Amino acid sequence: MIKTHSMLIEEQSKYAAPANKLIRMVRDGQIIPIVRGLYETDRTASPHLLAGSIYGPSYLSFEFALSCHGLIPERVATITSATFSKKKKKEYSTPFGRFTYRDVPPAAFPLGIETREADGYHYRIARPEKALCDQLYKLPPVAGTKELEYLLFDDLRIDRGEFAKLNAAEIHSYEGKYRCTNVKLLDKSLRRVRP
Repeated sequence: MIKTHSMLIEEQSKYAAPANKLIRMVRDGQIIPIVRGLYETDRTASPHLLAGSIYGPSYLSFEFALSCHGLIPERVATITSATFSKKKKKEYSTPFGRFTYRDVPPAAFPLGIETREADGYHYRIARPEKALCDQLYKLPPVAGTKELEYLLFDDLRIDRGEFAKLNAAEIHSYEGKYRCTNVKLLDKSLRRVRP
């Protein structure tokens, strides 16, 4: 379970020196420091369940969400999340793994996100269509639909079968929020193939 420094101090308030008790708890492995002021009590917690607490507001997206949804074949080691209006990419290396956070446009941020529950934790993850739009947003613009196809299926290694299942209308509803050439081309090509 994730706990903040103040929560742990409150829990240890019966001790004369709660801060010293926390130091001993860390040393003995009872709590694991994640980032400053944030701890985890379960050494076996899945890293993606911690991402929203490390830095937020955020939701799981980009390569990590694409992998979770089966759109890319690789298992992704870095937990990738989307934020907004932070102005720069944030990275954290923790005992639970590596976490990265990067901006998407504020207008696009709240769209296409699901809240899920696992092992008593709640987390937010982009739907497949949103994760793909987020991924395309962070990449340099391509010149046309042929280059987009190469980007999707050769560079990103998007699974063609899973790609065919994407909801074109959902992607179209996101397109104007990104103001991004790659997302615009994705929308245009999907509408041409699936009117």
